[in-house]
Amino acid sequence: METLDAVKREGKDRLCPSLTNPNWLILRWRREIFKAWLAAIPGTNLRVLDIGGRIQPYRPLLESRIARYIAIDVRRSPLVDVVALAERIPLSDAEFDLVICSQVLEYIQDPAALIAEVHRILKPGGSLLLSAPAVFPRDSDEDLWRFSPASLRLLLRGFSYVAIAPEGSSLTGFVRTASVCLVRFAKPAFLGKVFRFTLVPAMNVVMRALELILATENDQFTANFSAIATK
Repeated sequence: METLDAVKREGKDRLCPSLTNPNWLILRWRREIFKAWLAAIPGTNLRVLDIGGRIQPYRPLLESRIARYIAIDVRRSPLVDVVALAERIPLSDAEFDLVICSQVLEYIQDPAALIAEVHRILKPGGSLLLSAPAVFPRDSDEDLWRFSPASLRLLLRGFSYVAIAPEGSSLTGFVRTASVCLVRFAKPAFLGKVFRFTLVPAMNVVMRALELILATENDQFTANFSAIATK
């Protein structure tokens, strides 16, 4: 099993990634989106469920507002409380104020079943924070889906309020996808490590500058979308 230090380090790297991370651009966007949404959620004694909570990168954003934090995952880790499928959560109805589900939906055979379970376990007025990929190279045989704003709204139609935010613009998505492909598909393989510590940081810095200069809102090639849904 993974060590506690290893999973905590992975979670920290997801929340505050290094500039050498090919996903640096969108992870920055997601952190700021989640931070703003969490700040708007009322309550100081929140009961939180983290679906796919093996590393819990966004738990620190809640700081001292947590009354209880439960992590469910199909993979064991020192941070996982319940090993189970997200489509069949073995927890009570209306038990949680907040559910976090980041980069999980693409691996679920029936995404609508997961969303129905989230709706069931949320208290009235409770919220779901979700992040899902729109564009990304397939990373395993279990990687099943990609999501657009329209498909997310369809899945979340049973909630009383839904807001969707792109994790960067189309230009951000293009540069991030190029960075990932440079690292993953470089031949010979050692070039991927070279690119990660040379081209990738340069691409991240240039793209961040372009984001500030161009401020485009086009999201047709956005790599990921975040969503908040209130029951």
